[in-house]
Amino acid sequence: MARVLVADDDPDIRRLVVMKLRSAGHAVTEVGDGNAAVEVARAEAPDLLLLDLMMPGMSGTEVCQTLRAEDRFADVPMVLLTARAQERDVTSGLAAGATAYLSKPFSPRGLIEELAPYLGDPDR
Repeated sequence: MARVLVADDDPDIRRLVVMKLRSAGHAVTEVGDGNAAVEVARAEAPDLLLLDLMMPGMSGTEVCQTLRAEDRFADVPMVLLTARAQERDVTSGLAAGATAYLSKPFSPRGLIEELAPYLGDPDR
């Protein structure tokens, strides 16, 4: 079971993502802004962060930059899930330290498949 931190300011999207991850066997913590994402990540050391790009407080890219500056987050997958899918947005997100960049809208079933390489085996 992977421990996943989901940070998205849209409660409906967050609820859907959390539901899909939990039904796939993962432990999920959810927050609604970037500042809380950094605080919770530091406190809980998740195995994966799933971050919206545009959030109150810190953006998803700012969360990536902040946490990547800390050694213990060097290898933690950080995936941006956002409606902003222009090439410059993707390039900027990856340059900030994101492991992957997924676009909204998304298929809930497809989301788990996209995240599978970063989640590991939920039964371990």
